[in-house]
Amino acid sequence: MSSTTTPLLGDGWRRPRLPATLKLKTTLSSELSGAVGDLGTFIPIVLALTLVCHLDLTTTLIFTSLYNMVTGLLFGLPMPVQPMKSIAAVAISESPPLTIPQIAAAGLSVAAVLFLLGCTGLMSFLYRYLPLPLVRGIQLSQGLSFAFSAIKYIRYNQDISTSKSGPPRSWLGLDGLIVALAALLFLILSTGAGVDNRPLDDAAGEGERDDPRHRVQRRLRVLSSIPAALIVFLFGLLLCFLRDPSMIKDLKFGPSKISLVPITWEDWKIGFVRAAIPQIPLSVLNSVIAVCKLSGDLFPGSEASAMKVSVSVGLMNFVGCWFGAMPVCHGAGGLAGQYRFGGRSGASVVFLGMAKLVLALVFGNSFGRILGEFPIGLLGVLLLFAGIELAMASRDMNTKEESFVMLVCAAVSMTASAALGFGVGIILFLLLKLREIDCGTCGRSTSKKDEETSSNT
Repeated sequence: MSSTTTPLLGDGWRRPRLPATLKLKTTLSSELSGAVGDLGTFIPIVLALTLVCHLDLTTTLIFTSLYNMVTGLLFGLPMPVQPMKSIAAVAISESPPLTIPQIAAAGLSVAAVLFLLGCTGLMSFLYRYLPLPLVRGIQLSQGLSFAFSAIKYIRYNQDISTSKSGPPRSWLGLDGLIVALAALLFLILSTGAGVDNRPLDDAAGEGERDDPRHRVQRRLRVLSSIPAALIVFLFGLLLCFLRDPSMIKDLKFGPSKISLVPITWEDWKIGFVRAAIPQIPLSVLNSVIAVCKLSGDLFPGSEASAMKVSVSVGLMNFVGCWFGAMPVCHGAGGLAGQYRFGGRSGASVVFLGMAKLVLALVFGNSFGRILGEFPIGLLGVLLLFAGIELAMASRDMNTKEESFVMLVCAAVSMTASAALGFGVGIILFLLLKLREIDCGTCGRSTSKKDEETSSNT
């Protein structure tokens, strides 16, 4: 007599499958490590806006968490959600600082421009026909700018509310140079130069496994499996409570109330003129064109669409800015940072979004008290690697002419603005192409036409 066992959930039950965009392309620890690769830019800007402009931290965390999860699901890449840096810089540096309605108006203005460029196909046209040296110049300038800021974070004390450097950082202390340098060495040893290690041949014979090259590969594979950036970030959170244990008493559980932000005509005028106009060229060049090009470099065959990225930025801000959330975009620096530390799929930023949502719902605005004690030196270390990874994307220039255009564009962008650097780069590129025109051929063809005309008459 045979007996059969009936499955408790029936024959038709199948384990739910994750969307293809969320399937891990590497280990879970690497994806978690990549999730925090962009926090070197995110935390300082959010903290500064919270301190100076009274940004509601709960609102920003909730909306950026939703942005993270949706973009991870749609793009299938560790597509970052970063603050609009130019708007943030203007909002903080103005005297008096911009108000939340003015910041929201600026974000909505930029969103409208990018949404229009994306829907009409103009952004795709720009991306298709923009010379590569100009894109690389913008990437190089942004990467070096991140790296220079990172060195300042590591070397000098920072006043986040004024975005200014103070006296040199002491060697000792919970935010001293020794802590930052130790984190720097740890990341170098565990992640190397950021190049993917070749897979280890597990089928190798006994003698081959004792080969020095094989042992080195095995060691590199073990090191690359360490979630280095995540460890550094969690270590930084631990130092927050060690630096000021009294903050535990200041923590209040539960999110703050989310409400619509009233925006007057005066807010629209100030936000657009002072903050949106400087942000628009930076968003077009770095948040759309550069990030799409970088996605193709890092993920061959999975290049993000310029139209989709542009529309995505527009929709994110159309939703969140009305409630006072920080204006955001997709940045090439954030993508470089998350890739640098192991992010390879949309799951990476989905994990980040889930963490932000939990923090917003549990701690609310009081989480800003924790961020205020986070060691700036450790943020500088994370930002340094993100900047270097972005700058290294410009190493594929094949001729001196291309390198010349790229470097001039980068230099002007760093000393003036991305818009001016782009304009100078375009003029320089056209002048170099003009030199290559064969005027003699044009002259001969013109003479030939004149002879044919005279013979016909």
